[in-house]
Amino acid sequence: MRAGFPEFRLGNVLAMSFTGTLSERRGNAVERIPTPHRLVDWLVVNGLAVDSCTTAQLDLARELRESIHATATAAAIQDPLPASALRVINDRSAQGRAAAVLTPEGKRRWQLGSASCVEDALGVIAADAISIIAGERDGRLALCASPTCRAAFFDTSQSRTRKWCDMNTCGNRQKKARFTANRRKTPGSAE
Repeated sequence: MRAGFPEFRLGNVLAMSFTGTLSERRGNAVERIPTPHRLVDWLVVNGLAVDSCTTAQLDLARELRESIHATATAAAIQDPLPASALRVINDRSAQGRAAAVLTPEGKRRWQLGSASCVEDALGVIAADAISIIAGERDGRLALCASPTCRAAFFDTSQSRTRKWCDMNTCGNRQKKARFTANRRKTPGSAE
């Protein structure tokens, strides 16, 4: 990984992890793919290795990310899905030339087109978003309870009651703030 960039927030759901490349959307936003090379890094980490990325392809990726976020957010709060975002997701899905292949270990892996291009990787991410938003996967779309984050995430917990997009960041931050506030309210607490 390239030094000097914020760490990736990785999860088990490709499309939702992709929307996490922009975090703290309602606070001091953190862009985790600020350069084409950083998008290449993210794709490699997520099993979608590409040879290179241009600034124009990074722009396409960010447009897809924001379209997935807008659509997942609408689905989570049961609002109508935004038409312009749907067009972007559908276009990226249709333009990709990736194929699902089975590994010797019995796992599914994505094989990108012969040029291993960013558009093929974006097609995989768009297809993943479609399967989630269409309700084809076991889980539910939710929004992070952190007031500065509000990221859309896919809750696959048994009870489907998860509150945070990532317990290690948003969840811990909120629990720490609540703990600190409670300590201040307790008479005689030392600070």
